[in-house]
Amino acid sequence: MSGRGGKATLIAVAVVLAWLVIGGVSGPYAGRLSEVATNDNAAFLPTDAEATRAQDLAGEFVDRQTIPALVVYERPAGITDADRQRVSADAARFAQIPGVVTPLPPPIPSDDGQALQVVVPVDDAEGEEIGAVVEQLRDITGGDRDGLTVDVSGPAGLLADLIKVFSAIDGPLLLVTLVVVLVILLIVYRSPVLWIFPLLAAGMSYALASVFVYLLADADVVKLNGQAQGILTVLVFGAGTDYALLLIARYREELHRHDRPWGAMKTAWKGAAPAIIASGGTVIVSLLCLLLSSLNSNRALGPVAAIGIAATLLVMLTFLPALLVLGGRWAFWPRRPRADQADPRAEHGIWSRVAGFVARHARPIWLTTAVVLALLTLGLTQLGATTLGQSDLFTQRTDSVDGQEVIARHYPAGTGSPATIFTTEQTARQVAQVATDVPGVADVRPLTAGPQTGPPDPNAAPKVVDGRVQLEATLADPPDSDGAERTIRELRVAVHQVPGADAVVGGFTAINVDTSDAAKRDQNVIIPVVLVVIAVILALLLRALLAPVLLIATVLLSFAATLGLCALLFRHVFDFPGVDSSFPLFAFVFLVALGIDYNIFLMSRVREESVKRGTRAGVLAGLAVTGGVITSAGIVLAATFSALAVLPLVVLVELGTAVAIGVLIDTIIVRSLLVPALAYDIGPKIWWPGRLSRANGEREARGAG
Repeated sequence: MSGRGGKATLIAVAVVLAWLVIGGVSGPYAGRLSEVATNDNAAFLPTDAEATRAQDLAGEFVDRQTIPALVVYERPAGITDADRQRVSADAARFAQIPGVVTPLPPPIPSDDGQALQVVVPVDDAEGEEIGAVVEQLRDITGGDRDGLTVDVSGPAGLLADLIKVFSAIDGPLLLVTLVVVLVILLIVYRSPVLWIFPLLAAGMSYALASVFVYLLADADVVKLNGQAQGILTVLVFGAGTDYALLLIARYREELHRHDRPWGAMKTAWKGAAPAIIASGGTVIVSLLCLLLSSLNSNRALGPVAAIGIAATLLVMLTFLPALLVLGGRWAFWPRRPRADQADPRAEHGIWSRVAGFVARHARPIWLTTAVVLALLTLGLTQLGATTLGQSDLFTQRTDSVDGQEVIARHYPAGTGSPATIFTTEQTARQVAQVATDVPGVADVRPLTAGPQTGPPDPNAAPKVVDGRVQLEATLADPPDSDGAERTIRELRVAVHQVPGADAVVGGFTAINVDTSDAAKRDQNVIIPVVLVVIAVILALLLRALLAPVLLIATVLLSFAATLGLCALLFRHVFDFPGVDSSFPLFAFVFLVALGIDYNIFLMSRVREESVKRGTRAGVLAGLAVTGGVITSAGIVLAATFSALAVLPLVVLVELGTAVAIGVLIDTIIVRSLLVPALAYDIGPKIWWPGRLSRANGEREARGAG
């Protein structure tokens, strides 16, 4: 025994040392992910989108593609000569900034005389450095002075503000996530020692995932953006802590039955690993279904998050067990489990009482909880998925938002960010006239051959490239508004009908339109595929068909109830204008994949106990021994996703809130009451058509007789 124990200890030491070496190599990459992140919406469009084709054509009309920063000066009492001199001086300094494409067009005065606008083209090749260029613009303007307000807005200003937000991922988000997990582990374990093991393993998982994501993004295999990076952080720590809680709970049980830690871990690993692997595999496969998306951003999130879960599984099933074996019973101090052969249900008094309550009132419980969840789904009528406008994108005021509002007050709101129309030279005049007649289009002008150094010349010849002309349509509405998107759709219909024009419409608003359309298409394709994949995995794990169908039905009900409740909260409590078009798909993938996790944890243990005790007794035993750990895991995951609220972006706050609420509903209501009550009420038939349904049916019939 001692020989085998000594060998097991040496193996555990070797595993820990090997992982520490891996962590030392991969750790630095966790702080370098922002270096390979891209946050340009256009880069994520499908290649066959009209806005993508327009962007390719635009590259032929300019030496360098640019993204405009709009510097707007406002004085409600009227722009003065001193203001004009200041604007001219600022513009001269703007032209000296590396990355700014010169010559700059002249300042554009508003018709009411209260504002001046300078369009500063920034080289699109600057990438993430566009943020630094915009910061230099803001430093030069110096902010508000003597009643003259100054803001830097436009697409470049918005991108700079987004880059600034996502820069918080490597610091504040990671720190908040770590603190949240630490606090919950201290509460759950009430041990000054045990929390170290899962937190260290989760950190190792994040480091391992980071090195693979960094290398793939650096090689341009995947396009990492700030949103995917933030989700990777909370997903690894949340899911990793979940898997650790499940393994540690089973290990603690086995320490009551084994004299030595390595024997307890061997049995605990065999019991917990299949459920952990099935759970992680379900999440990985569900995330990889995002590869079916037409949006590059979604296709990137799938493998990035899947890599995170795969790394977490590997670490939690190797590094964590080795740490726990080395820690032995001492790791649980001051409540060290003894080898006393105690029934594991004895340590779960509260959940044993919950199991007894389920046994006495099974049918009323599942009917009541199902009705309550169904009522919450009524809130879905308040969910209106849309493309969030620039002023609605952030949870706090930003310079780009303030600037856009100033522009909307004094100019056609689309000034500086026009829609681009590409058409043949022969049909250019007709297309321009048709475009002008579209409601919501304020002005249409051709792109001329020479640089613009003075007021626009209406008689200047248009620039012709390969027989095509570029027209610029200024929209009456802000470029990120619903009104602008309606105008783009109507504009496309109008110009596409011009015979021989072969017209293509692009620009900032068109990118939003195509992104929204692609997101809706993705929902219709990916959601059914995820459901089929999960059903197959559950059927293989539980060796039944009825149980997987019922489990998926409960998770779908939980998902719909969550979205209904969130819709009410977003509209009437948080006062959000709506949800982004990508929200329903992301919420579905994370809530369903993660929600089914807890059902896997529960039902795999129920099946194990049913083999020994019969189905109904197995349901009660499974609920009693897993109730505490699964609820703790749900609270951890909910808390880690709620950490996304530290990033002041409405879309991430909404996603974090939805996952947190959904996980809590799933662990507290669905997994603790609805599923056990339903399984208890149905009895052995829950395993239909598997052999267990017949064996348990005969056993329970004999017991009843």
